[in-house]
Amino acid sequence: MPILRVKEIRGMSSEERMKRLGEFKTELLRLKTMIEAGGTIENPARIKELRKTIARILTIDKEEAIKLGKKKTKGKEK
Repeated sequence: MPILRVKEIRGMSSEERMKRLGEFKTELLRLKTMIEAGGTIENPARIKELRKTIARILTIDKEEAIKLGKKKTKGKEK
């Protein structure tokens, strides 16, 4: 079961998407840190769900940026 569906993500404003993206990245980092420290987590599948949801948010944000004619580039411009 996905954390957020594509329809829900598309219905959000850009600011709300970026806020949720930050929350998901923080949670993913926390879970990965727990595993690295030798602990166990209650639901290991949550990591996969978080990674997919983060990718969905970034993809939709990029699509909307292209649609609006803005180029959001990450890294160096040539």
